[in-house]
This record gives sequence, C-alpha cells and structure tokens, in this order.
Amino acid sequence: MFEGESAATTGRERDGMDRGTVGSAQSGRLRVEVWEEGASAVVTPAGELDHHTADLLREPLEGCLDKGFTRLVVDCSRLEFCDSTGLNVLLGVRLKADAAGGGVHLAAMLPAVARVFAITGADAVFTVHDTLDAALAE
Repeated sequence: MFEGESAATTGRERDGMDRGTVGSAQSGRLRVEVWEEGASAVVTPAGELDHHTADLLREPLEGCLDKGFTRLVVDCSRLEFCDSTGLNVLLGVRLKADAAGGGVHLAAMLPAVARVFAITGADAVFTVHDTLDAALAE
C-alpha cells in the first residue's frame, strides 16, 4: 500500500479472480486501485483524470516502479475522461518504465479516452490492448 492510501477490497472481492490488492487512493472524481498480477502491477483509474486528479494516478504508478515493477498495466475500462495533464502523467511514467527495461500497457480504453490518445498520437507510443485479460496475457 502506498503512503496516504486506504485499504481497498481484494481483487477476489472485486471481480472473482485471485488478485492481491496493493492499495487504492481516491478523490471525489477519481479512484485508483492497484494490485499485483504475476510480474505486472495493474493500476485501475476510475472516473476523471485531469489537472486536479493527476497526482492520484502518478503517485501509485511511480510507487509501482519504485517497488521494482517495470511492467505496468493501466486498466482504462473505468476511466471516463483524460485531459492533457492525465496524458502527460502516463507519458512520463512510460518513459521511466522504458528506462527500467519495462513498459506501460493500456487496456480497455473507453471511446472518449481512446480518442484523446488517437488525436494526440500517444496511442503510437503505448502498447494498447482491447481488454485487461489481453494485456495480462502478453
């Protein structure tokens, strides 16, 4: 669990799979859950990722890198909005993960978020998967 975070439900409670939850963080507009899945750290932001909530995602992602996880999977299935600040958080973490020999995989993007990545060309620098299961299987 990361500093300032509260305990979260276990992965098993969340979706019936045997995943150990590392922690979560929350503001009124964004909730972030983090758990380990094999060699990957899975980070699930839910809500709106913008200037006001960006640190709620940046801190757990960087915390995963600090713990030695170089393969980060961001489950975007519940991310409803992402502005340029949120995009920059993901791009910055991608650079750090790449430098550590890993990478950031984006999974299950909703159309509004996928459009931001397509318009900016950011989808070309991430490994993008249609589903979380596909991202974890790679």
